[in-house]
Amino acid sequence: MSRREEFPGSASLGRALARTLLIGVALIYLVLFLVMPLLAVFTQALARGLVMFVHALRDVDALAAMRMTLTVAAISVPLNTVFGTAAAWVVAKYEFRGKGFLLTLIDLPFAVSPVISGLIFVLVFGARGWFGPWLSEHDYKVIFALPGMILATTFITFPFIARELIPLMQSQGRDDEEAALSLGASGWRTFWMVTLPNVRWGMLYGILLCNARAMGEFGAVSVVSGHIRGETNTLPLHVEILYNEYNYVGAFATASLLALLALLTLGLKSLLERRHPELRGARADQRGVQRPAIET
Repeated sequence: MSRREEFPGSASLGRALARTLLIGVALIYLVLFLVMPLLAVFTQALARGLVMFVHALRDVDALAAMRMTLTVAAISVPLNTVFGTAAAWVVAKYEFRGKGFLLTLIDLPFAVSPVISGLIFVLVFGARGWFGPWLSEHDYKVIFALPGMILATTFITFPFIARELIPLMQSQGRDDEEAALSLGASGWRTFWMVTLPNVRWGMLYGILLCNARAMGEFGAVSVVSGHIRGETNTLPLHVEILYNEYNYVGAFATASLLALLALLTLGLKSLLERRHPELRGARADQRGVQRPAIET
């Protein structure tokens, strides 16, 4: 069977039927599990008219939830940008003992349930936790306050930027850095002038995903926030409260903001992948052979 026509099912009619069937199954799946839920959100949000929709979004508690969501994301995303870039730089450019363990730690938030992550922070910083008595003595509040929400969100979203930059840095190798160092550039200057410009689009890609997850995080934040209305509620928590109170218009109006954020993230992600195809290729390289790294 050296020729394509000799393989079973390789006839043009068979290929056309198989292709049509697979495309049809994929479209039906997308419509049922993606398109219809999105349409339901916007339909329910506008069920009582545009005036009620706007009124729900201008509610005092809704505005407070928006501010809290933006505040948590505005702090946790830059933190993860710094930590993720540093972790990616170390993993991609150096060889050291414990490198595999570091990669496992980076992936830990993907393996642990967000609710369990929130409980861990409660056990550490709660009133009866390891640092709870000391925090109470010095009048520091972590759990059921903004610091706890930032910690939980930062933990959950930590892998996104690091995991985007590691394969990209590995695929680019270290020739440019070695050339800069041989010309007398310092390590920091090499990083700012050579490495960072080479990975800027990958970093933006990771920041985009990290921000979307930070704004949409529910499980871990739900545990550490305390659900204090108007103070520690984010948009996902506000949606839950409104839905439990049978305020469907308010719940779906708020949920529509998160849906729009998801659509915007998807559009920007597709735009970046179209303009920079290496961002898709870097993910495949992550499972391939790693390039040599600098010994320390």
